[in-house]
Amino acid sequence: MPGVPSLGLRRHRGRRSARTSAWWDVPLRQRHGRAICSVLPSTSAATSTIESWDVGQRTWCAVTGVPFRWDLVTPDQLGSLLEGVPEPPLPFGPELARCSGQVVARSGNGDLVFIGRSLDSMYDLLSGALSAVQDAPALYRVPLSFARDWAGRSRRTLTASELQVARGVLEAAGCTPMALVRRSSPLTFVDVAHTGGTFGDLYELIRDWVAEDRAPWSVARTKVRFVGVTSRKKTSPNTVRWAQQQLWTSELPARSVLSVSLEPQVWSYFGDHQVKLTRSWAPSWWLAEQGGPGRDERTRTALAEAVAIVAYGRGRDGRQRIANAMAGEPALAESWLRRLRSALLSS
Repeated sequence: MPGVPSLGLRRHRGRRSARTSAWWDVPLRQRHGRAICSVLPSTSAATSTIESWDVGQRTWCAVTGVPFRWDLVTPDQLGSLLEGVPEPPLPFGPELARCSGQVVARSGNGDLVFIGRSLDSMYDLLSGALSAVQDAPALYRVPLSFARDWAGRSRRTLTASELQVARGVLEAAGCTPMALVRRSSPLTFVDVAHTGGTFGDLYELIRDWVAEDRAPWSVARTKVRFVGVTSRKKTSPNTVRWAQQQLWTSELPARSVLSVSLEPQVWSYFGDHQVKLTRSWAPSWWLAEQGGPGRDERTRTALAEAVAIVAYGRGRDGRQRIANAMAGEPALAESWLRRLRSALLSS
């Protein structure tokens, strides 16, 4: 079909993952490490590629054809980019760590998929904190934006070409109908949530795909989870939560639609004001050729902040705050979270 990107697959280089039955299920948790989904630029607007490979104890995957973002866990690509850029303060660090710990605790032992760009800092923090933790959840970035405006108006219907791109990006995060059915733990989608519109668009995309592939929805619906990060407000009986504004949430088990709150200023910073390392990737850009990374002063300053967040996650204070946030969670009664918390405190 003209204009439709080819989602080519390259063979897995190295040992097969302990949790995947075939090399194209990229990438699931390794027996001795964790998986990170890295986003690399495409050299052509007409090609998108899914690839995974082993580096030491971690499995890495890439989907080319999406906006470039540096790998900040092993930042060999940065070169001299940060020369002369002062290390930024992270006044939001403790609050981000607390929220991140609760998000992990409410994931149901699932791999975490961060939607869009708003919570890039949480992805970076957990990438650092979990980098040395065995059997930690896999982390993925899925930079899809559905271009829903602040008035809550729905996105337009995706074209066939755009739909194929969206499915290809989800596939790289282990989200295909049959991959969901085969999972032993849920795939947990994470994003800031105001009305839940982006989650609704994503849910529709997955639900239609499952129906088209004739996968058993009764099983697949138990393998997805949505954790919305909200701006903290005073609780009252009249409080309307994002999940209550979305009809689709009633189709999932109650444990599959959850919230974690952030201090309002921190939530607004990540969602509205923080300079991101990539531009918003709305459907109108999904088929366009992607340029290289920015190297202007604003981008270099944002990059320095992202690198500092990864380092904070690796550090003792960041790991302890993440672990402490797990302490009051009901899931601590489950062995997987106790093991993860213990590893964070000892690594």
